[in-house]
Amino acid sequence: MNFQYAIALTGGIGSGKSTTASLLKLYGYAIIDADVIAHKVLEQNTQEILKIFGNIILTDSKIDRKKLGNIVFKNKDSRKKLENLLHPKIKENILEESHLLDQKKFPYFIDIPLFFETSHYEITETLLIFTEQPIQIERIKKRNQLSDEAILERINTQMPLHQKKALAKYVIYNNGDLENLQKEIERYLQNYLPTIKF
Repeated sequence: MNFQYAIALTGGIGSGKSTTASLLKLYGYAIIDADVIAHKVLEQNTQEILKIFGNIILTDSKIDRKKLGNIVFKNKDSRKKLENLLHPKIKENILEESHLLDQKKFPYFIDIPLFFETSHYEITETLLIFTEQPIQIERIKKRNQLSDEAILERINTQMPLHQKKALAKYVIYNNGDLENLQKEIERYLQNYLPTIKF
């Protein structure tokens, strides 16, 4: 059985999911990062992507993810084409890594930003990192230097965090600082994780 010891770690852009993944690593948990895998798959499929989008997405003969992002976040059809090409290959990689981790019979996390949107993964345990939208916008602004319009375009391509909250098995509220997030993660690891029946 796939994903036997897997917990899907998810959230929204700017919710603090990557920071949570880094902290979980410090606590000794293995993380499969769907974004890292997506970058690798993107590079491996440059020619197919260029056939869809053309040389307009290149900078110095390499795919410029910012240029590609500007296209796919504005155009649903383009986003669908890219997803149809990349998602099966990303899933294949995730399955390979999770198969190895399941053999250790110990919980591990798969960082999947669009877990609830895609329904590609049969994982029952989910950990959602939730933050209120104004805080989300501020964090993205600091990190990516995007306009408010570009930020909202990206947020609106994802399921609203309030909807995800209703679907998640466990929610960590990340509206405060790093120390607060760390306390919430420790509470989850000490009080909730041991109750999961794998």
